Amino acid sequence: MLRTAAVNRPPSRRSIPLGDTDPFVPTPQRPVRCRARQLDSDKQVEPHHHAWGQLAYCASGVLRVAVAEPLATTTGRPGLETTTIVPPSRAVWIPPGARHAVTILEDAQLLTLYVDASVVPPHWTGSRVLMVSPLLRELIRAMDQPHLQHDTGAQRALCTLVIVEMDRAATQSLGVPMPSASHGDRRLRALCEAVLNNPARHATLAGWAAHSGASERTLARLFRCELGTGFQRWRQQVVLAHALPMLARGVSVGRVAQASGYASESAFSAMFKSAMGQPPTSLAPRGQAVSASTAAA
Repeated sequence: MLRTAAVNRPPSRRSIPLGDTDPFVPTPQRPVRCRARQLDSDKQVEPHHHAWGQLAYCASGVLRVAVAEPLATTTGRPGLETTTIVPPSRAVWIPPGARHAVTILEDAQLLTLYVDASVVPPHWTGSRVLMVSPLLRELIRAMDQPHLQHDTGAQRALCTLVIVEMDRAATQSLGVPMPSASHGDRRLRALCEAVLNNPARHATLAGWAAHSGASERTLARLFRCELGTGFQRWRQQVVLAHALPMLARGVSVGRVAQASGYASESAFSAMFKSAMGQPPTSLAPRGQAVSASTAAA
């Protein structure tokens, strides 16, 4: 296990009570329901599951969503857990029956769509990150309008449009795979959680291994066996998960690079463009520059 001194422990959070979804449960007659909540950054939703699918989208703020994939058919063991840090321009699809948890990282206006299993397309079997288009964003907002309670025609039309737009939405591989909390190696799980909390602490596996109960060689083997990837590729996903919300808020590229453990803005920008297909400046709020020179002015 990682030694206590090496772990940046997250702040204590208050759990949001479960079991209060009855007014929002979808049905075949009304297959998409919207639940809007304003949640503070000290809140979290404990791991749970339900029979319907769910789209977690925040109009403002930042979420962390952890989804445990269904049982692996070959081993009967739980699948990997995927953790995603969600800025306002993205949303996470959670398939029916998948166990998941939500942590509010920054005060958020959370808009959750509950989707009845009867209208979930067959290929929506795993969790995925959707890029929220302006149309999908407005459709989600429209689902929260009170007049829909009594307008069945508008309900059906909006439900159809929402499903179509979700199916058409572009996806991004922003999820960070995590070892199973129940069946994974505890040393690897502890290391992954520590990196997720503070990816800039060490840039190499050797640096992290010095604070763990396993050697660098053992940890490298565990990454390959349990996560199917090497440490550097896995850490890159963590860096992107942290960087996207910061860039979306207008934090300078230089500061994001520093917070991500990169020695230079250019090195971070090259990694980002290679992984995302666009430079980090493309995520800046409209009309706001994000270069290091601008931040220093």
